[in-house]
Amino acid sequence: MANLHINGRVWLEAQERFFGIGRMELLERIQQTGSINQAAKEMKMSYKRAWELVQSMNSQADAPLVSTQTGGERGGGAVVTEEGLKYLTYYRGLQERFQQFLAQEIHHLPV
Repeated sequence: MANLHINGRVWLEAQERFFGIGRMELLERIQQTGSINQAAKEMKMSYKRAWELVQSMNSQADAPLVSTQTGGERGGGAVVTEEGLKYLTYYRGLQERFQQFLAQEIHHLPV
């Protein structure tokens, strides 16, 4: 089969799914925009869903990955914490290594 390829996904789990490609993108967009709401809009995701994902990550991690500030005179906002940056860096590397593994594994297919 000439068109055969290997595909897959990798994520981190604790009590439940903790961190994967979608959550990485959400954190990256929060980092860029300073807002969970704006990040959700960019991802075509509801604010409720984005908030649930942030809450899930924050509750499972040893320290919060996203810090929020409620609205006020200057408005609210969200910041990816140092802990969040550590997970972003680790997961980007993990994704890269995983893609390299998939690219190498294609050579072991019995074709």
